[in-house]
Amino acid sequence: MNKLFSLDEANALIPHLRDLLARVQAERGRMLGMKPELEKAQKAYLSDWGIPRGAEYIEILDAFQQAMKEIEDLGVLVKDFDIGLCDFPHKREGRVVYLCWKLDEDKVSWWHDMDAGFAGRQPL
Repeated sequence: MNKLFSLDEANALIPHLRDLLARVQAERGRMLGMKPELEKAQKAYLSDWGIPRGAEYIEILDAFQQAMKEIEDLGVLVKDFDIGLCDFPHKREGRVVYLCWKLDEDKVSWWHDMDAGFAGRQPL
């Protein structure tokens, strides 16, 4: 945890995070769409060392990883891909906690202790 965010810094990142999370979700959806084909190839790997769309899968995986790296490089932690749940390390009352935001929220309005998770969210 190299970066601690102020509330203003976290909120300023939301537009960029929305774009990055949209990329992550799109690529993740494409990967999940290929799951049946990958499972079939896994079962037959002794006789057939590939899948027809293997190169495409590698490209999807690379795009997913690049978007995730961009988020991680910002210092933001993605906790749930499906709902776009993100945590921002933040110092509150002398201790490190997480500012908590999810994709359907307009701004960061919640926080929780590091070990509390989403269920422990409290309003700012």
